[in-house]
Amino acid sequence: MISTDRLDLLPLRVEHAAEMAEVLADPALHTFIGGAPYTPEALRTRYERLVAGSPSPAEQWLNWVISLRDEGRLVGTVQATIADQVAEIAWVVGTPWQGRGIAGEAARGLVGWLATQPVHTVVAHIHPDHHASAAVAASAGLAATDERHDGEVRWQRPLQ
Repeated sequence: MISTDRLDLLPLRVEHAAEMAEVLADPALHTFIGGAPYTPEALRTRYERLVAGSPSPAEQWLNWVISLRDEGRLVGTVQATIADQVAEIAWVVGTPWQGRGIAGEAARGLVGWLATQPVHTVVAHIHPDHHASAAVAASAGLAATDERHDGEVRWQRPLQ
């Protein structure tokens, strides 16, 4: 578990799927990433795969749900995929909890934790029009680069 001022980042469990399906149900969350919200059953299947871990021993999948302590409920997710001492991170916060600094706080907590691990660089890929995600990345100390990956801007932060 990773704790911040208002949040607990709890290691993902399959049992989180039902509550998270509600948190992530807004189709607007997929504006920049594509796809559609998962049904509770589909999210449970996805979480089973994520919890099982990467099939590649060279890659580590780390996933947390974001618990907003004062409300006693889950409000989003953060994740890190680590390979070759590079952590690629991502985050999503349910629509009702956006605009409250939760994603930034969670991302800063995650990056702080990653700095204690054998990771030398943190990377995020963000759609160029997704200004809120760019602000989250910047708040976690990542800087935009000139590199693009599948049309998204590569943001990164060296840790060592």
